[in-house]
Amino acid sequence: MSAKPRIHQIQALRALAALLVVLFHAKLSPGGFIGVDIFYVISGYLITGIIIKEIGNTGKFNYGAFYLRRAKRLLPASLSILGLTAIFSWLVLPPTVRADLGKDVLAASLYVSNYLFAFWQNDYQNLNVTPSPVIHYWSLAVEEQFYIFWPILIYSLWKIGKRRAVAAGILVTTLGSFLFSLYLTSANPIWAFYSLPTRAWELGIGALLLFIPNSVQMKRKIASTLLVWLGALLLISSVFIFSERTPFPGYNALLPTLGTAILIAGIASWPPILNDLSKLRIVQWLGEISYPFYLWHWPLLVLPSTRFGRPLTLLERIFFIALTALAADITHRFLEKPIANRDFSTVKIVRSSSLATLVCAVLAVGILFTDGGDIKLPNGKSVSIVEVMTKPKVYLDDCHVNNGEVLSGECTYGDKSSSKTVVLYGDSHAAQWFPALEKLADENGFKLVSLTKSACPAPEVKKVEIGAYKNRDCFKWRENSIKRMREMKPAAIILSGFQHFDVPDSFPSRQSWWSDGQKLAYQSLRGVSSKLIYISDTPHLKQDIPNCLAANGGVKCDDSEISSSEISGGFTEIDPTPWLCTSKCPAIVNEIVAYRDASHISVAMSRSLSLELGGVLTQLGLIR
Repeated sequence: MSAKPRIHQIQALRALAALLVVLFHAKLSPGGFIGVDIFYVISGYLITGIIIKEIGNTGKFNYGAFYLRRAKRLLPASLSILGLTAIFSWLVLPPTVRADLGKDVLAASLYVSNYLFAFWQNDYQNLNVTPSPVIHYWSLAVEEQFYIFWPILIYSLWKIGKRRAVAAGILVTTLGSFLFSLYLTSANPIWAFYSLPTRAWELGIGALLLFIPNSVQMKRKIASTLLVWLGALLLISSVFIFSERTPFPGYNALLPTLGTAILIAGIASWPPILNDLSKLRIVQWLGEISYPFYLWHWPLLVLPSTRFGRPLTLLERIFFIALTALAADITHRFLEKPIANRDFSTVKIVRSSSLATLVCAVLAVGILFTDGGDIKLPNGKSVSIVEVMTKPKVYLDDCHVNNGEVLSGECTYGDKSSSKTVVLYGDSHAAQWFPALEKLADENGFKLVSLTKSACPAPEVKKVEIGAYKNRDCFKWRENSIKRMREMKPAAIILSGFQHFDVPDSFPSRQSWWSDGQKLAYQSLRGVSSKLIYISDTPHLKQDIPNCLAANGGVKCDDSEISSSEISGGFTEIDPTPWLCTSKCPAIVNEIVAYRDASHISVAMSRSLSLELGGVLTQLGLIR
């Protein structure tokens, strides 16, 4: 196949990839995230072709020239947009997110953001917080890491056995990466999604297209049109059958990667309708600006939404997509093209790239130093944002266990020599009551044991698996915790749980799902303690309260919803709603910022409610 006929088709695939990602993030395409996979296959095909062509023509490979070309092509747009995004984010986002913003910008500057975001999102507590305006740089980090190692691998293989060794090496690498992807997508899906070793096979599939024998290509032409349509069908089906809940990459990523590979392999045989569509001026234009289009889209969608304190409307999303296209066109026209058309010296490219990276890194550090600030209270006083967002002690000493863990530590507080033991049991919405119970334990001389795990509520519900959360880990942790409670024979077990998780499709309503889980929990704990006390859920927040207050949201921050207080099973119920709500559920209660994030009551609020909680526990005869 000649180079000429494949150009406009690949531009069309680039356009499709960028558009799908943008539509996905605008909540207009359920499986649009596969656009990243399309990009990977294209990159693997093109970059490997460039490397092999140079080695084949010269017998050697100029690593310096290759990396300089990559820097000249990728860094001007990515670092310019990163710097502008950092500045604009610092101006419009509340001070509460500056620490994370600085870290994110620094990681994106150094092309290691994929691992930062994998580490960050493995903490379940971070799943619903304000999204980073530079999180989309993770895919660029994967590609940059690929560009570092791939030429070294290919040239080393070439010196061993020429083209045959390269093909065999790429095949082995691709298969190994795919098998690792299958394993890690099940074992730790967030690391699988973000890391190079589990994504390399997608680039490898693109590279393998260069080694299809001519004899196979000739035979393939007999049914080439059908194959092309099959490739298109695989892409289209991926867009509609995949969603955020789809385990990815793993075997599911085969659909978009193989679909893209088939379309690239069959470029010379695209049917007229696909060829005509790919040649449309708007398609070719979108393919040309696909890189800055991708870079601009996420900050232009997420920053307004964060600033408004609500999701964007459909018209707003369409407007910001159009604005993204305009910004991308300007970037391509006045930044990318002029730089691409000029012949810069090696020294200038290295110096400019280093300077631009340094500027972004300095911006990141500067943002970090502006972290903090205060939230003004109605009484004229103010409280530190850092203090408001502080998590309970059980997070700081690793007693609140995270995804993948099935055993809690010793986690004993209060009067450790006391013969009276009270257990706090459940997820983070149980852990939010730890400050209140620790205060009561210190004042009343009982032993407090904390058994809490992120995303594992005390009700024994089977949840929709998202990210690194696994139901099997949750049930195993519950089993281990209940076994431990049976051994310690506590005077009371205080349970709670977040009841607003996504409800599995097999249940007709949230209440029936939650009620069944409470009944199972009661049966499991029956006889373990004479007092089984259930604290019903705190108000369901619609936004991050510290962010809202720091942005002077005022009454807009008081839109939290009362959670259902219905309890099933034989638990003794404590309903905290009257302590936090009147006719509405305000963000500030009794001159205290009531919530530390978009879900949990603050440490100060919890401690202040020890009076109300202690009064109920006194009535129950647990304390005097």
